[in-house]
Amino acid sequence: MSKALSPLAAELASARASLKFFKSEVAFLAVKVKVEKEAANASKIVDREAKQAAAIAKAEARLAKLLAKQVGAVGAKAIKANKRPSKGVVFGAEDNAIAAAIMARKATA
Repeated sequence: MSKALSPLAAELASARASLKFFKSEVAFLAVKVKVEKEAANASKIVDREAKQAAAIAKAEARLAKLLAKQVGAVGAKAIKANKRPSKGVVFGAEDNAIAAAIMARKATA
């Protein structure tokens, strides 16, 4: 004679089977999500490296362009700035007297 399971025991066995299935399904989906995240991170790294390489190439092109440029004649302002002053610059008592006079004018005004 075979044992007949009560409806409650049959429901328990069914619930255990479905629990086992869903646990395996959750583990499978967790692995899938992890793989997707790793793939997304890898693509971000590749994109970042591509942008970096493009920026380096652009900077090198600009540098090559600047280095290839002919140096023109020196401008008048640069020539004037490199000249020595014709009159010697005096620091000391004379400057103090001038500063004192200016301060006295400000005080009276």
